[in-house]
Amino acid sequence: MSSPPPSPSPAKWFKALRRTRLGEPCLKIYPLECVDLLRRARVAFQVGRTLKEGFRLAQLEAVVQMLEEHECDFVDALGRDLHKPKFETVVSELILVKNEALYANNNLKKWMQPQYVERNLSTTLDECLMVSEPLGVVFIMGNWCSPVQTCLVPLVGAIAAGNCAILSPSECTAHTAELLHRLIPFYLDNECFHVILAAANDLPEVVELKFDHVFFTGNRKEGSKIALAAACTLTPVTLILGGKNPCYVDQHCDIATAAQRIAWARFHNAGQSLAAPDYILCHADIQARLVQALKCCLNQFYGSDPRESRSYGRMVNLEIFNRTRSMLWRSGKVAVGGQVIEAEKYIAPTILTEVVESDPIMQQDVFGPVVPVLTVNNMDEAIVFINKQEKPLCVYAFSKNNEVISRLMSETSSGSFCSNDSVLQSLMVALPFGGVGASGMGSYHGRYSFDTFSHRKSCLLRGTRFECVTYLRYPPYEDRNLSLMSWACTLSQKSQGWCQIL
Repeated sequence: MSSPPPSPSPAKWFKALRRTRLGEPCLKIYPLECVDLLRRARVAFQVGRTLKEGFRLAQLEAVVQMLEEHECDFVDALGRDLHKPKFETVVSELILVKNEALYANNNLKKWMQPQYVERNLSTTLDECLMVSEPLGVVFIMGNWCSPVQTCLVPLVGAIAAGNCAILSPSECTAHTAELLHRLIPFYLDNECFHVILAAANDLPEVVELKFDHVFFTGNRKEGSKIALAAACTLTPVTLILGGKNPCYVDQHCDIATAAQRIAWARFHNAGQSLAAPDYILCHADIQARLVQALKCCLNQFYGSDPRESRSYGRMVNLEIFNRTRSMLWRSGKVAVGGQVIEAEKYIAPTILTEVVESDPIMQQDVFGPVVPVLTVNNMDEAIVFINKQEKPLCVYAFSKNNEVISRLMSETSSGSFCSNDSVLQSLMVALPFGGVGASGMGSYHGRYSFDTFSHRKSCLLRGTRFECVTYLRYPPYEDRNLSLMSWACTLSQKSQGWCQIL
C-alpha cells in the first residue's frame, strides 16, 4: 500500500474548532482527518471495491433504506434548521432522493453496458465502443436550500457510476449536516463513503487536496472560489449555481392557475430555492389582477397570518434574513406582505411592485420569500429584458399561446425551461438539470448523474487484418499512396465515413 500523501502546510489549513455562528451548533473538521478519509477512499477505489454491479446496487438500496428508516429524524432536523414543514421535507427532499436511487437501481445494468458505435470500411472486422468507467474519488458539496436533496441526489449518481465519495453538507443547516454525518456510516460502505463537516470558507482548501471530480451546489460567489481551487489541480467540476430566474406571464393565460403555481414555487421553503422564479414580467394591463390573484393564493396557502401557519418556513440564519430584509426594504413598493420578525428569522411572503431594474432585489440572487412584479409592453420587450441579464438557471413562461411559449423557449438561453408551471423540470429524474454560463456548468439527475461521474472511454478493438490497405499510411510517403487516400476521403464525404482508409 502506498504511503499517505503529505499533509499541506498548516498555514493553509483551517482551525480545528470553528466558532459558533448565530447560536447554531459548531461544525468542525480536523485537517489530518480529511486527508485520512481521502486516502482511505482512494485505496478502496484502487482495489476495485466499487466496480461490481452488485456493490453499487447494495449501496443504492442502503440509501433508500436510510431515508425510510429515519424519515422522522430528517423531518426533525429540517424542522430545526429551516422550520420546514413535514410535507415539504418528505416530498421535495426524501421522495426525490428515493426516486433517484430506485431509478438508478432499475437502470444500472443498462447504463454499465458498453455502447457500440457505427463501423466504417477499415473497422468492419473490429469493435468500436464506449465504456463508462468511474472517475475515482469525488467531492460533493450540498446547499442549505435543500440540504438532503443536494447532497444525496449527486451521491446516487456517484454510487451508480462506481465512485467513492466524500460529502460536505452545508454548515448553515447544522442539524441536517450532523444527521447525515451520523447516519451514513451506518448504511454505506465505511471505506468508500464519508461525510465531513466544514465551514464554507474552508471548502476551497479541501478541494485543493485533489479529487477526481467536484460537484458543487450553491451561489455564484462560492462557486467561483470552488472552481478556482479545482483549477489548480485540473480537477473537473460540476457547478449548479443560482441566478435571476425570470417568469413571464402573458396576458393570454389562466391568471388564477399561473398565480397558484408561481406562489407555490416562490414561497415553498420560505423562498429558499435555486430554481424558484426570481421575478415576474407581465403586461401592465394584467399586473393588478395578477397581484390580486397572488394575494389570494397566499391567503389560501398560509392563512391571514403566515407566521402562524404550520406550512410556512423560516430563513435559515440571520445572515440570510438580514440580506433578504435589506433587499426588501430598499426595492420597489410592498403590495402584499412585508412583515419581518428578526427574533424568529421570519419574513412574510412578500410581493413587490413599482420595482426598477436598478433596485437591489433585481441586482442580487434572492433566497427568500420576496417576488418583484415588473411590467413590460409586449413579449419582445420581455425577451430583450431577459437576455440583458446573465443566463439564468431557469426560465418560466405562462401562456395559452403556443407561439409565445415557443419564442420564449427558443429566443432565451437558460439551464432549463418550463411552461405553465414552475420548478418541476428541476425535479424530474428523466431530465438533466444544470446551468449555463453564469448559472453553472454540467448537469445531473438520472442517467445524466451517471454520465457526470463517469468517463466515457473510447475503445477500438482491432485485429491485424486489412494490412494490405492500411499500409498506405506508412512511410516512405509516396504520391500514389496520397492520391489513393485522398480518393478514399472523397468517398467518405459521400458515404458518411464508410470508406475511411486509416
